[in-house]
Amino acid sequence: MRWIRKEHFHITMKFLGDVNSERVEQIEETMSEVANKNAVFSIVLGGFGAFPSIRSPNLIWLGLGASPKLRCLKQDLERALAECGFESEMRRFHPHITLARAKGKDGAGMFRGLDKLLAELDFTGALKVDRINLIRSQLSKNGARYNVVSSAKLASA
Repeated sequence: MRWIRKEHFHITMKFLGDVNSERVEQIEETMSEVANKNAVFSIVLGGFGAFPSIRSPNLIWLGLGASPKLRCLKQDLERALAECGFESEMRRFHPHITLARAKGKDGAGMFRGLDKLLAELDFTGALKVDRINLIRSQLSKNGARYNVVSSAKLASA
């Protein structure tokens, strides 16, 4: 596994794919509009898992507790970006923070016991959600690098 550095932890609300520079200003305006309609809130962190499965993971994640405010923020962002021409996401939203990504497929049994290990981890925390960031991800053989392009602060509570 390749562990993600703490400063790169984030919750992906919407993956935009390759975006040419002419569209960035429109995305930033949309983010600001959505941010102004949503107040700062907190979410609970806890639980660990893996995608697509615990037996053959591509990534290991830290879960987030159920949060109607996070779901509303996601829906508002999804709707507003659809109006800008971005395709709507059809799969279920599963908010999480990626902790590690698999370096490659090393064969059957490589992750034997991971399910037990993750089940035994005991961690809970809280996270204040106070902004939406537009993040550029750059993939390389050394892992992903994330850079904040712009940020929109949520409305004060």
